[in-house]
Amino acid sequence: MKQFLSIFSKEILSFLRNVGLVAVVLYSFTFDIYIAGNGIQVKPRNVSIGYVDYSGGVVSKKILSHLHKPEFKTPVIFKSQKELSDAIFNKKIMVGIVFDNNFEKNIYKSRTAKINVLIDSTAASQAYVTLSYLQNIILNMSNIKLPVDLAIHKLFNQNSNSKWFMAFTELLSVITLLGVILSAMVFVKEKEDGTWDIMLLMPVSSKLIIFAKIFSQVVILLGGVILAFGFVIFGVFNAPMNGSFFDFLILTLLYSITAAGLGLFIAAISESALQVGQYSMLIMMPLIFLSGAWTPIYAMHPILQFLSLFSPLRYYIEGSESIMFRGADMIHLWQFYAALTFLGIILFIYGYRKMGRLF
Repeated sequence: MKQFLSIFSKEILSFLRNVGLVAVVLYSFTFDIYIAGNGIQVKPRNVSIGYVDYSGGVVSKKILSHLHKPEFKTPVIFKSQKELSDAIFNKKIMVGIVFDNNFEKNIYKSRTAKINVLIDSTAASQAYVTLSYLQNIILNMSNIKLPVDLAIHKLFNQNSNSKWFMAFTELLSVITLLGVILSAMVFVKEKEDGTWDIMLLMPVSSKLIIFAKIFSQVVILLGGVILAFGFVIFGVFNAPMNGSFFDFLILTLLYSITAAGLGLFIAAISESALQVGQYSMLIMMPLIFLSGAWTPIYAMHPILQFLSLFSPLRYYIEGSESIMFRGADMIHLWQFYAALTFLGIILFIYGYRKMGRLF
């Protein structure tokens, strides 16, 4: 036990003395999450818009008056549809609206009036949300009476606050990336510093060395998680934790062990920090793709849905979001804990054996 604590404290001190690494970890668990929460907007913001009004009527101006900040910039008038199309092509504006000659006449005669909308769909998601905004504005102005009353009940995130979701999702990404890289770097830096052979000659069991080094990185990771929640998630964004924070830490601990197993495997086949970065991206990108973080699991191809069952990140994301937003407890999420435990044991044993062959 004394030897374990000696190696553990040595790794913690080594981390604290590495100013660059400490700065990266602090940045990742604070400013990076803050930027993701505040900087990534799902709703339209400052969308540049232009228009051509061939009708010259009052109705078109009333519609344009609803396109205001912060969603839209002040609409810019163009003389022709060609000028408007050229402006979209040159990325001067994102959305173009064309009112034809008979637009206002058709409205007053109770005919179907048409508005031509040109939209730059390079950023597909932003274009889709912007188009939805425009459609809602037109529908609200048209006063269409439908025999349907929608009673909308927003669950788990009643205010639809995207900052809470984006900040929390970024935290899970940071945990994934640093969990693998820190676990690998703690061994690879011994190779780079030329102290690997000295470590092999130490009268200490290889098992003890591996477990002490890995445990030190898990503690650093959990410390970063607590820091992120205290200063950013709870402090800056005032996000609620509907479930138990302790349950989330247990789930994070299980996932950290899983990430450590991947880190051990990467450390065994890497000779430098550059190779750690390369192998980390090569292994982590498929896991992220299959986790449902970018594309919902149900929207994937059936084969990819099956392969996602082998991604530990899938269970971590679904379990963490259920604790954070839905208020689920450990008992209701036992399948996520069980899956992470199962995959964590397999990956850690494989990584441990791969690393153990080098001792």
